[in-house]
Amino acid sequence: MSGTDLPEVLDSTHLAPDTESCDVVVIGFGIAGGSAALEAARSGAHVVLLERAAVHGGTSAMSGGAFYLGGGTAVQRATGHEDSVEAMVDYLTAVSCEPDPAKIRAYCEDSVEHFDWLESLGFEFERSYYDKKAVIQPGTEGLMYTGNEKVWPFIERAIPAPRGHKVPVAGDTEGTRLVMDLLRDRLAEAGVDVRYETGANALVVSTGSTTTEGSTGTGDVVGVQWRRFAETGVIRAKAVILAAGGFVMNKDMVAKFTPHLAEKPFVLGTTYDDGLGIRLGESVGGATAFMEEAFITAPFYPPSRLVTGLLVNREGRRFVAEDSYHARTSAHVMDQPGHAAYLIVDSEHIEHPVFPLAPFIDGWETVEEMEAGLELPTGSLVATLAAYNENAARGEDPDFHKQPEWLAPQDTGPWGAFDLTLGRALYAGFTMGGLVTDVDGQVRRADGTPIAGLYAAGACASNIAQDAKGYASGTQLGEGSFFGRRAGRHAATR
Repeated sequence: MSGTDLPEVLDSTHLAPDTESCDVVVIGFGIAGGSAALEAARSGAHVVLLERAAVHGGTSAMSGGAFYLGGGTAVQRATGHEDSVEAMVDYLTAVSCEPDPAKIRAYCEDSVEHFDWLESLGFEFERSYYDKKAVIQPGTEGLMYTGNEKVWPFIERAIPAPRGHKVPVAGDTEGTRLVMDLLRDRLAEAGVDVRYETGANALVVSTGSTTTEGSTGTGDVVGVQWRRFAETGVIRAKAVILAAGGFVMNKDMVAKFTPHLAEKPFVLGTTYDDGLGIRLGESVGGATAFMEEAFITAPFYPPSRLVTGLLVNREGRRFVAEDSYHARTSAHVMDQPGHAAYLIVDSEHIEHPVFPLAPFIDGWETVEEMEAGLELPTGSLVATLAAYNENAARGEDPDFHKQPEWLAPQDTGPWGAFDLTLGRALYAGFTMGGLVTDVDGQVRRADGTPIAGLYAAGACASNIAQDAKGYASGTQLGEGSFFGRRAGRHAATR
């Protein structure tokens, strides 16, 4: 079966009277699947959790440990940052390419409760604030701006507040591993039957017959077929929750939907981010959305001081406010000729990152020499830099509305340049599209009707993280755990 083929669909004749049964089967033990299984079990359901890997965590365990939360969390209050449900709704609506009002409002209205639920797993976010520009808090600070809240035009559409809540463990991935370990422990306490090295490879429907690619099942989802090494079997279930990740490791799906991720970037995912969960949903008629959207980034900061510089394309022109969240900047780079861009910084403001993702090109004594060295059109960079410096000296940026705190004339030679060109900078990325779901995680057909008994959450589903230009760090962990919980609770009612 190729990377875009749909899995086989089985009809209910495969479920014998003595077939193993449970209330809810969850497929995938990342943050979404673990949260779904825990809430379903706490709601009284008998839950079986299938995980293809030998350990829990999935791609969630590779993330930076940030959760996008707001509306007045304990950390926001303790650090003196006012936030409200309406401000959070306004912001997430503004940055979504096709906002889903029901999902956004539910996420914002219940964000404080979700914050409390996360801490109830067995940890506390540190009541502290990191006030610099970074990809993720370098220490254990509990709060930071991780999106475009203070970036134009969003700052005019919503009252800004920091909402990036980081698990209090220093490092890039250790915080999420802590959360996943705690989630594993809570699942054991709740009696969830977790089966590792066991993957689902087909859904069972109540009507219809075995189907082939291009056709769909028509009945309720009533079970799954599983495989563990050479052993196979089926489980009868009242509900199935797909939480098996995205498709960044499926080269055929990437080539079809997100070709930028096939060119140069380092992809963020595990072996099992092969789109199987999405294709399982499609096999029974589930619709997909935003499959062409991909998160791709090569941050040029920290150090924060570099944000005062200016970004130009191959034509020597600026194209984005440099104080944007790094993925928004990178997404705009992908729109430039040749996916090329250069960060220009003068000698007064230049600092070299400890781990440079955008490599330093060279330094030049004059702007004219730099322009020639970067092979930009004659006079283009000279004019762009002169205009930028003149406006920055007045604390203004009429072209891209960069905020005054990040404006500084770059007029002290020599000048240096960093390369943000795709293929030269170290870009990383993941997919953002998935199955269409409602606010409770029920998978929908193209006509909007729900597929009874089928749910999706996390990177399998299309929730509120739709567009790399509007993404904020912590959204995937935040929405994966939040909508996973909702799917688990709703599935348990069946």
